[in-house]
Amino acid sequence: MSASDKISAAGDKLKGNAKEAAGRVTGDDSKVAEGKLDQAKGDMKQAGANAKDSAKDVFDN
Repeated sequence: MSASDKISAAGDKLKGNAKEAAGRVTGDDSKVAEGKLDQAKGDMKQAGANAKDSAKDVFDN
């Protein structure tokens, strides 16, 4: 996983955590949902990058 992929995925997760926490504090269910969506987006980016790394390892050998 490249450094930029890691940063992007971590940024989405961090942004999602912050949105979810803000939504819980203010009682804004839509913010909570947005936060969870951002976190899932980060997880998907991370999974895609990991799959890319795995495929690269297989085909480089």
